[in-house]
Amino acid sequence: MTTEAATRRMPGAPCWVSLLAHSLSATQEFYGALFGWEFRPGPQHFGPYARAYLDGREVAGVGELPPDRHLPVAWTTYLASEDADATADQIRSCGGTVAVGPLDADDAGRMAIGSDPQGAIFGIWQGGAMMGAAVSGEPGTPVWNELVTQETGVVEPFYERVFGFEAEPVDSAGLDYLTLHIKGHPVAGIHGVGNGPLRDRGPYWMTYFAVSDTDAAVRRVTGLGGRVLRPAQDSVHGRLATVADSEGASFTIIQKR
Repeated sequence: MTTEAATRRMPGAPCWVSLLAHSLSATQEFYGALFGWEFRPGPQHFGPYARAYLDGREVAGVGELPPDRHLPVAWTTYLASEDADATADQIRSCGGTVAVGPLDADDAGRMAIGSDPQGAIFGIWQGGAMMGAAVSGEPGTPVWNELVTQETGVVEPFYERVFGFEAEPVDSAGLDYLTLHIKGHPVAGIHGVGNGPLRDRGPYWMTYFAVSDTDAAVRRVTGLGGRVLRPAQDSVHGRLATVADSEGASFTIIQKR
């Protein structure tokens, strides 16, 4: 297990990402071609579900929505918990909502789906036989998770109380950004973008996947039927682009420095 993967399993840290799509086969084809993932069946509680593997190590999950559920297709970030039921109670008592669970996913673990007071959806995962992503930070694996919301100060107290994050502002003129730490390790971020960019979809958690070449990955995305939402650009952390898969689920790819 990589050091980044071990950090992701600390209570409160993002430990897993999962996508609910309309077509499981088409989604597997897209991500298999983009990241080199292979798929094996996972718990089937909500319908067809598969775990994605890279070089034999599990990195993400992909499920299929029931045909009558016309929900937006989106990646969900799961935050690690030592006790999913206690965390669910904390979410409710701090102004959030628990929409699904907590419930067991076979012997893999116990999970719930909730949302913060501003409506951003996330999962909680109490690991059992499956603790979370076995590898992260390498090309084709999750490398970062970031809450995109209106103002960081509005939701910061919720995540600090529920998950024990220590928030550290990024010192940059005009940038409303907090890095969330657990035991001194940076594990996630909160980006305040104001009302404008969120008008259509509301606050959401964004998953970042590492790639070896951002520009080549962008070309692969469009060749597979996806779209570019934010063109490739350089940042202090690396070259990144925000894209959408063939069904419209958005994610960010980054070639780290």
